[in-house]
Amino acid sequence: MDLAIGPLDLAARVDEALAVQAVAFGLGPDEVAVRRQIVQRHMQYNGARALGATSRGRLVGFVYGMPNSRTHWWSTVVEPYLRAGGHDHWLDDSFVITELHVHPDHQNRGIGRRLITAITDTAAEPRSILSAIDTESPARGLYHALGYVDLARQVHFPSAPRPYAVMGAPLPLRRR
Repeated sequence: MDLAIGPLDLAARVDEALAVQAVAFGLGPDEVAVRRQIVQRHMQYNGARALGATSRGRLVGFVYGMPNSRTHWWSTVVEPYLRAGGHDHWLDDSFVITELHVHPDHQNRGIGRRLITAITDTAAEPRSILSAIDTESPARGLYHALGYVDLARQVHFPSAPRPYAVMGAPLPLRRR
C-alpha cells in the first residue's frame, strides 16, 4: 500500500479528518459539527500538532495532540478519577493524544501504531496520556502493546454514552 505519514494541517483539512473519524467512530452529522469546533479550538493551543496518514493523496488516518494543561476541559474531567487512584501527577509534563483514528478500510495495517509513535517521538514531555472507550478493543490492545497502562477506568465524560479509561505511558513508547 502506498502510505505516507507526515505533518497534517488539521485546521485546513478538518472536514477530511472528521470524515475519517465519523466512519471510524460512528459519528452522526451533529456530533461531527460539534467536534469540528473542538478540533479548531484545540489546534490553536500552544504545542498542538497533527500527523496524517495518506494513501494516494487521500487521508486514511490522523492523530493529534498537545502538551497537557490542567486548565483544559479534558483534564478537569479526568483529574478527580486520576486523583482517586493516586495518578493525578500524570496530568503534569504529559503529551496528551487527543484523537487517533484510522478509516476502517485501512485498520489492522499498523497505521495507528505508526501515527501514535511518530507524534510521541517528537514530544518534549516524558510521558503520554490519552482516553479510550473502556472496553477491550483493538485500540486499547494497541495502547497496551505500546506500554500504556490504565490509570483510571469507568471515567464518565458529559454527553458521552459510554465510560472511558484514561491510560498513560512513559516516552518513548515501547517498540515491538
